Amino acid sequence: MRIIQCLHQNRPVAALVENEQRVRLTNADTYTLARRAIADGRGLAEVVEASLTETRLDYQQLIDERRLLPPLTHADPAHCLVTGTGLTHLGSADTRASMHAKAQADESELTDSMRMFKLGVEGGKPAVGETGAQPEWFYKGDGDCVVAPEAAMPVPAFAEDAGEEPELAGLYVIGDDGQPWRVGYAIGNEFSDHVTERFNYLWLAHSKLRHCSFGPELLIGELPEHLEGVSRIVRDDETLWEKPFLTGEANMAHSLANLEHHHFKYQGFRRPGDVHVHFFGTATLSFADGVQTRDGDRFEIALPAFGRTLRNPLAFESEATDTRVNSL
Repeated sequence: MRIIQCLHQNRPVAALVENEQRVRLTNADTYTLARRAIADGRGLAEVVEASLTETRLDYQQLIDERRLLPPLTHADPAHCLVTGTGLTHLGSADTRASMHAKAQADESELTDSMRMFKLGVEGGKPAVGETGAQPEWFYKGDGDCVVAPEAAMPVPAFAEDAGEEPELAGLYVIGDDGQPWRVGYAIGNEFSDHVTERFNYLWLAHSKLRHCSFGPELLIGELPEHLEGVSRIVRDDETLWEKPFLTGEANMAHSLANLEHHHFKYQGFRRPGDVHVHFFGTATLSFADGVQTRDGDRFEIALPAFGRTLRNPLAFESEATDTRVNSL
């Protein structure tokens, strides 16, 4: 089952994707449906089915009218935490072979990034009941950093780069007892400043404090182990860059359960009622191929299992925000 969230009569409402042309509204937003499922002890798909109305909308019209929303939101953006994990994907066969070869080097010759990758390869998929290797982890922001599908992705004036990161995102709601519940999965564009990151890896935290997007559709249920998608950049209605990418556990060094464990093991990430958006990483970047994006370029990330393509144009800001601190 796949659902979206859209504006209908000036409020967010979840809708079942019936086909490429039509969606059927439910009687609530995704967050409310998830909370209802938790409270009733039912699966989300069952709750969605029981909440369907007779109202059907034209999918393309929602897109054209910019009424699509991220498929899961919180009414208070401060109660939505956006995070991610890196160095999680094995990448293409050539990249994998190269990284494995480097991972056999003497420990003293390994970079910190390669050590982290090696930890994942060796211990990122533990047996049930065991704890696996910790992944690299980063913070992106709260719900205010999330851009809706089709909406412009802001690039701050101080940014050195504006690069896409095509990946899966896990979407979660925390129950009243502090138990995390996975609502589903979505296509994500984690979006980072790779020039800043590559200057010094200790600037990774700075490079991740950018906007992001995910959706438009939320996949409820089991995630396929092997997923093949396409990431592209469109400039002036022509494809500037395009490359396939792989994701899903079959193409990852870590299991999703291990990544989830190392995120939600912290009590602060189990606050009742909160929403979490967690990006699972990627191995495909246009930046690695020397692409420099500019204002108006459009990111398009497609995974057939997730329905519609995630699209966001870039909007470069020309003026820096005044961040001087005044003394009281």
